Amino acid sequence: MRAGSRLLMSGTTFRIGPGDRIGLVGRNGAGKTTLTKTLAGWTQPAAGTVSRKGDVGYLPQDPRDGDLTVSARDRILSARGLDELARLMHDTEGAMASADVETHERAMERYPKLQARFDAAGGYAAESEAAAIASALGLPERIMTQPLTTLSGGQRRRVELTRILFSGAQTLLLDEPTNHLDADSIVWLRDNLKTYQGGLLVISHDVDLLEQVVNKVYHLDANRCVIDQYNVGWKSYLQQRETDEKRRKRERQNAEKKAATLMAQADKMRAKATKAVAAQNMAKRAEKLLEGLEDVRVQDKVAKLRFPTPAPCGKTPLMAKELSRSYGSLEVFTNVDLAIDKGSKVVILGLNGAGKTTLLRILAGIDTPDTGEVLPGHGLKLGYYAQEHENLDVDRTVLENMKSAAPDLDETETRKVLGSFMFSGDDVDKPAGVLSGGEKTRLSLATLVVSAANVLLLDEPTNNLDPASREEILRALRTYEGAVVLVSHDEGAVAALEPQRVLLLPDGAEDMWSRDYLDLIALA
Repeated sequence: MRAGSRLLMSGTTFRIGPGDRIGLVGRNGAGKTTLTKTLAGWTQPAAGTVSRKGDVGYLPQDPRDGDLTVSARDRILSARGLDELARLMHDTEGAMASADVETHERAMERYPKLQARFDAAGGYAAESEAAAIASALGLPERIMTQPLTTLSGGQRRRVELTRILFSGAQTLLLDEPTNHLDADSIVWLRDNLKTYQGGLLVISHDVDLLEQVVNKVYHLDANRCVIDQYNVGWKSYLQQRETDEKRRKRERQNAEKKAATLMAQADKMRAKATKAVAAQNMAKRAEKLLEGLEDVRVQDKVAKLRFPTPAPCGKTPLMAKELSRSYGSLEVFTNVDLAIDKGSKVVILGLNGAGKTTLLRILAGIDTPDTGEVLPGHGLKLGYYAQEHENLDVDRTVLENMKSAAPDLDETETRKVLGSFMFSGDDVDKPAGVLSGGEKTRLSLATLVVSAANVLLLDEPTNNLDPASREEILRALRTYEGAVVLVSHDEGAVAALEPQRVLLLPDGAEDMWSRDYLDLIALA
């Protein structure tokens, strides 16, 4: 596989069979998401073949395909073709009540056939099964009847995960399946996956999921462009990998020491013409010692992140008064008041669907409230990190996205900033749409760095990041001098922020922060 001219993986062969539960790991940008897209048939490999037997259920990091006007229930049922049958049955029931005799008789004749097809596909039992999975993943009944277009990114992702688990696919490819799930849903998902009888390949930074679910680990090494296959569980993988690295390092050190001794002796012998041949042979022996040695793993690079030096502003750069938002008859939140003072730190808490992302989008000026208003204060400069990366233009390149975010920077400086976020060479010419979730996160954060924002609106900024990159974000949060409004399921991110206040949705109640709220982070 390649990303532009950059080689991601070469000469790799593997099989995902029934009962294989494989954890695919590697640093951000190594090619994990590209590999799952290739296995799912969304993209083609640069060389080699992918053979599939049976249905494949693929959960991408950013599911945006499909008709967003359909309801969540119909989207889930479509995995088995039940949505269309249910719609036809509903329409036929209406026709059966028609006063027109011919319409009535045709409907009476058609309905038993539709019902037979519906029953053969699982029928009402399948509908109950879909509802049970949806409920376990935090999708209540009121969400199931809503069009997808009214749902948050996290809710749409849970709809897609429900659809895939309901589909009965023989192979599952799941890219960060625990993103946007609350604690109870994550526990249910772990229990479901560890008894899954088909083939499973999962990308996840949830260590507990990897530890409890996977029985094999594939490590995609970005430096060597290979997959190291470990046919063991997570804990054994960590131990075996550490042992392998120590062995490789020891063998290389011993070989290099012997080779250095031989080369030093060869250099001495070259001074005498009579020993030139012997010196040459000794040098060849030294070179042979180093041939065939396994490479020692190079330390993975991590983006060096710093949030911007905030531009000067007034005492209260951002205020909101009496904000409310509804979708149709569904009330999301009402009468939310918020004052973001200079340098203040605020965390927003609420169950999934309480409107946390919607509120941030309103504060960022992307969505409009049904009532109330957002009041920018003196000198306000907003920086918004969107959990679904909507701030990125997927049709434009990495470099073009950065130039849009910082038009005053010359190209040299822009490339320098991108380089610090591990975008270099041909990487800057890739369309943002082909980036992995972790790479999109890095690009979104890079646009914040050059923004001079004094108020950051951060929606799940640690999602999709490997542990080392996540630590960089936490370090940057601790040292940022501007104001932050944070939405996160990550207890570590909230702890690093050290918030002064908490806003509870959907009620809009505000309180001083205390560690008692920390227990609610993962549950929310």
